[in-house]
Amino acid sequence: MSIETTLTFDKEQIQTFSDERNEPKWFQDIRLQGLELVETLELPKPDKTKIQKWNFTEFTREVTKREAVASLEALSTELRELVDATSQNVIVQQDGQTVFTKMSEDLNKQGVIFTDLQTALVEHGELVKKYLYGEAVHVNENRLTALHAALLNGGLFVYVPKNVQVEVPLQAVFSLDSENGGLFNHVIVVAEANSSVTYVENYVSPSTTNGVVNIIAEVYAEDGAKVSFGAVDHLSEEVTTYVVRRAHVGRDGRVEWALGQMNNGNTISENTTHLIGEGSTGDAKTVSVGTGSQKQNFTTSIIHHGKHSDGQILKHGVMLDNATMIFNGIGKIEHGASKSNAEQTERVLMLSEKARGDANPILLIDEDDVTAGHAASVGRIDPLQMFYLMSRGISRKEAERLVIHGFLAPVVEELPIDSVKMRLREAIERKVK
Repeated sequence: MSIETTLTFDKEQIQTFSDERNEPKWFQDIRLQGLELVETLELPKPDKTKIQKWNFTEFTREVTKREAVASLEALSTELRELVDATSQNVIVQQDGQTVFTKMSEDLNKQGVIFTDLQTALVEHGELVKKYLYGEAVHVNENRLTALHAALLNGGLFVYVPKNVQVEVPLQAVFSLDSENGGLFNHVIVVAEANSSVTYVENYVSPSTTNGVVNIIAEVYAEDGAKVSFGAVDHLSEEVTTYVVRRAHVGRDGRVEWALGQMNNGNTISENTTHLIGEGSTGDAKTVSVGTGSQKQNFTTSIIHHGKHSDGQILKHGVMLDNATMIFNGIGKIEHGASKSNAEQTERVLMLSEKARGDANPILLIDEDDVTAGHAASVGRIDPLQMFYLMSRGISRKEAERLVIHGFLAPVVEELPIDSVKMRLREAIERKVK
């Protein structure tokens, strides 16, 4: 039995909001399509996780007006600390409003676009139209994707032209600050043929904030392109989060995901990579820590369409208190994707008898001439590791902390910006304590 969806907005309000942002008619039509579908579509159905009573719709759309600032020093300490001081390309948004932007002149000269989605719709409308709700994500998938389309209020557009190599990372920080707020963020990353880019995003909220966060990211790596996508999600306990991150990869293209999903509240996250072209590669790494009574479901899928494609999934999670975590890994090789390779590993470390962690590796193979493998484990800290550390004068608590950091390190070390990597370690430390 599903809960009733009570909408606190209507068609007129959606149109007014869109007009205020000077959005093109084609995008306003997408909003209205989403609004029509919200009450007819069902909620997504993540495996082994009941979300019917989760709050995805109860929030206020009234937010504090944010003024843009000229320097990082004018941002709050919490936001400023997330940004690498040496970073040349940064966008910071609070409640969907852009408050700080910095982009190097070199990238402008190369034709790279790195801007908030609202600006991109006005200044690069036809280019955005080509990719927004393109092959990766569709408005009509479920109630939450439709709601996202109707209420989209933040996000970015990243576009790297053919043969351009972006040598320095692009970073975005998204903060939900309004009490009982709603953040509906949409990020598009496009790397044309033989280009490359590294993009890292942070989602944060003050510990006292409650509300709803609905995130969609679309990544398109064309032939020979490479996209490294890093993310650290660290939203507070009373924030319900729905995340969809998907990629389409062309011939000899590569997409790498490094996801630190450290939310304190209930979270549903889906990360899917379609390996469309021959020789395409997808590498997905996820790390998470469950605490309190939170419930989390992380589904990672790599779907092979092209021949000689390679998919790698690695997920590590730590469970504390009464938390529940589901790790689903899906490697699917479609008919015709011969010579492909699908590998995955899911590991969950249990630190509480009351916590529950599931690791579910799945292989779906529709082609004979392939290689595939999977591994999964759910268990406690190895007593031999503890004995070795404690025999050297380390306390049990400190020994557990060291083992946990070592267990999560394979994903943490993949993040390409040192300051973000450091913040993830700090988030892990806070949750472990």
